[in-house]
Amino acid sequence: MPYVKTFDRDQFMMCSWDSLVDPESIARLIDAFVASLDLSKYEIKEASSEGRPAYDPKGLLKLYIYGSRKGIRSSRKLAESCKTNLEVKWLIGGVEPDFRTISDFRKNNIDCIKSIFHEFNRRISGAVEWGFASIDGSKFTANNSKDNNFTKSKLDDRIKWLNGHTDEYLRLLREADEEEDLDDQSDSLSKEELENKLKEAEERLARYKQYQQMMEESGASQLSLTDADAKLMKNKNGFAVAFNPQTAVDSNTHLIRDFNMTNQVTDHGMIESTMAHIKEESPDSIVEAVADKGYENTDDMLACLENGIIPNVITDDGKDGYEIETEYEENDTDASSTKPEDLKKCLHAGVIPDAYKGVIEGMEVKEVRRKVKEDNDQAPKSIYGTSEEMLAKAKEGYFVRDPEANLVYCPTGEILRQKCVKKNGNIRYANKNACRHCPNRNKCYKGKNEWKEIDFTKDQLVKPCRDWLKAENKEAEPEKKKTRGRFHKVKIVRFFLRPDRTKMNQRLCLSEHPFGTIKRSMGAGYFLLRGLRKVTGEFALFCLGYNFERAKNMLGFDKMMELMVKA
Repeated sequence: MPYVKTFDRDQFMMCSWDSLVDPESIARLIDAFVASLDLSKYEIKEASSEGRPAYDPKGLLKLYIYGSRKGIRSSRKLAESCKTNLEVKWLIGGVEPDFRTISDFRKNNIDCIKSIFHEFNRRISGAVEWGFASIDGSKFTANNSKDNNFTKSKLDDRIKWLNGHTDEYLRLLREADEEEDLDDQSDSLSKEELENKLKEAEERLARYKQYQQMMEESGASQLSLTDADAKLMKNKNGFAVAFNPQTAVDSNTHLIRDFNMTNQVTDHGMIESTMAHIKEESPDSIVEAVADKGYENTDDMLACLENGIIPNVITDDGKDGYEIETEYEENDTDASSTKPEDLKKCLHAGVIPDAYKGVIEGMEVKEVRRKVKEDNDQAPKSIYGTSEEMLAKAKEGYFVRDPEANLVYCPTGEILRQKCVKKNGNIRYANKNACRHCPNRNKCYKGKNEWKEIDFTKDQLVKPCRDWLKAENKEAEPEKKKTRGRFHKVKIVRFFLRPDRTKMNQRLCLSEHPFGTIKRSMGAGYFLLRGLRKVTGEFALFCLGYNFERAKNMLGFDKMMELMVKA
């Protein structure tokens, strides 16, 4: 059976570079778009006039946009593509910058990429009809390993472990001094080996205590050594040091209208900040957003409504919406206006704006009792004094909270760290590693998890471990009654926000698709750069690459080319 005939490698060929690139290649759209940009508007760093001629910044920008769409991300791979990829050679005019030049361009101009992303969306806005925005977040792995990330609980466990090892090495060294033939024992370490291990453990212990001090001074809950802005977050594969970018995906076009780069572990309260730029583009119109239940935050919903954004947040089963309240302010209102300042006046005056009819129901002005906040109101201080005294009290059979350090001592002397803050304001503390290996676990463990979780109110300092006290034949001390504060009457506005269920049912098929394409097709599930500012620019490249391909498939090549050449 004959094979397809291949060309003769020695054959002479006459052709233009343009003929080697597909007529509808995305490289042509990128070339037209970047060529039409006035880079001075975006503060692209100009090359020095001294020395050898510099590479055209437009060419390097084309290279990065093309690379982001094709999954060619590192500066070394981009430099290799300049030599081997025909589309890249056509795109940048056959020059071959080295990887340092490519890397320096990204480093020096990373801040302008998001503005260029907004410019692309502005170009195509005349050819599409925008709908509502579906907001969602996804965890993208940071350039920081878990070994270089520390939480307070992780440091506590490591310091405790090292203290135990240090004590054991010291004991073995004392035995070595007393027993002359220790070095002759085959199953024992030599005195020199023990001294080296002790020195190593002491150095690690000093380093971890330094990290602990840094966290206490800064008040941070986590410490990342490689990328200070990255946080340990939970994802579908467990835990990873990551960022949590938020995207606003359009319902009609499935394009990414905007994004908000964050290192916030949860999605609570992220709707208004993610929609801010979209609202700026349409200051006098009402825009809508849809988000899942993880975005539930009444303060954020109120901020959205004040700025002309209708938040449709998925509710719990059996609920129709959210009850929201704000302070009452008497003022002149214009219910027909859609300007943010007028919307805010209406909401605080107890008047439903015309734009929110059918969205807001049951608005009423009420007088309620509120506790007067005294000037001397501070976080409660422990009644047991020092940490040693708190620990001693805990060992009597109590959970003792240190409000200044925000930790809890358990009856075995272990430290429980804050796990979360519940909706009712209670703070939950736990230490699963300590509980799993606790010899007295049966005295206090209750529940379906494998560790003890204990809740404290913000004013609560001690809780008895009743099973522990019962096992020790002790009675719990009577709880001290709280002193009543002063109260006064204030006027508030209370209303009911009813989300649009039709729009909420469309959310899942909107928000997940772009993230899947970026991570799988574009190979961009992790960041190469470090720091919140730099990863913002890197994620802007991901979104720009995605939007290029999506808009091309939706509008067609000819229409896209027409839009790209227009400044």
